[in-house]
Amino acid sequence: MWLVKAEMTPEPIRRSALRLRLGGLALCWRRRLLWHTGGLRFARPRPEVECPYLRAEHATPLLRRLRGEDMALQRSKVTNLRLAAARLDGLTLRPGETLSFWRAVGKPTRRRGYVEGMILRNGRVASGVGGGLCQMTNLLYWMTLHTPLTVTERWRHGYDVFPDSNRTQPFGSGATCFYNYMDLMVRNDTPDTWRLVLQVTDTHLEGEWRADGPQTCRYEVYEKEHEIRGEYWGGFTRHNTLFRRVLGMDGAELGEEFITENHAIMMYNPMLEETAP
Repeated sequence: MWLVKAEMTPEPIRRSALRLRLGGLALCWRRRLLWHTGGLRFARPRPEVECPYLRAEHATPLLRRLRGEDMALQRSKVTNLRLAAARLDGLTLRPGETLSFWRAVGKPTRRRGYVEGMILRNGRVASGVGGGLCQMTNLLYWMTLHTPLTVTERWRHGYDVFPDSNRTQPFGSGATCFYNYMDLMVRNDTPDTWRLVLQVTDTHLEGEWRADGPQTCRYEVYEKEHEIRGEYWGGFTRHNTLFRRVLGMDGAELGEEFITENHAIMMYNPMLEETAP
């Protein structure tokens, strides 16, 4: 059951298109500078390296029936996911290396084959070239939370757009992306070498993290402090914190780790959803 509280969260600020454009350009150049001068060692394909141990896997359906969503944009999204998967599949992380989603995928442009897909703009469904790639970052983030790899950059979704229809993961357990400064970055702080395996089937986006060493513990991700707040400006916001439980291979609990906290503006009325037949 959801807890509804009255709190003071500022009303979202609407910035002009010019300000957003100029700010985005500055952030893009700053990110390129980080890639080239930040001293990071990035993942790259190494087909000669064997990673026989499956450490984490996940799959998500390509098409969802969500109210008000343009199904044509969802179908176009599949094209974008296939292009991105081709750039990410097979990347190998040696100890100390980092996987940057956008550095590996590159800019999603029409010239590179990307098409109009579903994006969210200020919490509203819209279309944009390369739309739908956040399904890839959502999957990568969720898989990584079930490994000892370190997430060094992740952007939470600022809006809760769709009601919890058949939700199987905690709220806020995904990662949004926007080229190139809203990235998902994963660093290998383990002694093992890891490989990312991705494929887009007819029905699902499927992923695996594999390694050259066996699994020594398991992770269970769960939420705490889940609440919905009624705001003074008339809307609702949703909040929680994510943790993971570390378990030994024998099932013994080894510890609990804080992951992140989430705050999102709700784009639907939770009271109506709760009382709907």
